[in-house]
Amino acid sequence: MHRYLEPGRFIDSDHPSVVEFAENARGASREPRQQAVALYYAVRDQIRYNPYVFSRDPDTLKGSHAVLSGESYCVPKATLLAACARHCGIPARIGLADVRNHLSTPKLLAMLRSEVFAMHGYTELYLDGRWVKATPAFNLTLCQLFKVEPLEFDGRSDSVFHPFNADGERYMEYLRDHGQFADVPQELFFSHLASCYPHLFSDDAPQPVGDLQAEFGA
Repeated sequence: MHRYLEPGRFIDSDHPSVVEFAENARGASREPRQQAVALYYAVRDQIRYNPYVFSRDPDTLKGSHAVLSGESYCVPKATLLAACARHCGIPARIGLADVRNHLSTPKLLAMLRSEVFAMHGYTELYLDGRWVKATPAFNLTLCQLFKVEPLEFDGRSDSVFHPFNADGERYMEYLRDHGQFADVPQELFFSHLASCYPHLFSDDAPQPVGDLQAEFGA
């Protein structure tokens, strides 16, 4: 389990900003499961989800970058949760998967030119002798705007996306799981994204600027 407890380049559990965030969020309990739950909700709701901040700069994948920015997309939020967990002595790793029918808007779909959201990130935490999935991407306010129940996490059951939204419409479908990793596999991550969205990796690719919540006037 050592590699799931040590600081990594992207799961940078020794970064001062991550240490401060984890210490403030872990709560009074020293029971690992209760700490993991507290960390999950802190990352979910204190770091806003914003896919428009995606960058080809590898440093933006770091957990510390998500803390310092105060907003990010699924992968840096997943690395932040993993980093906080490692700081608290909880083994953690990141998982990557391709999904369809993610939280999206026409603007976001137009930017990607696809309904498939490649390399969606989630966290796995080792609690009570087994790996448990946690997905801290979408903050409470965003879920309310999209009329989707926010994902809860109890440290015992996997927390993954609901297959249906509040109106019973098809919402999320996992297409391909790329596996779990001790740290973000940089080459695999960017090469797969480039194959899915080549227009975002061209020399003249536009740099999207926006806020998913702002599209709803929030």
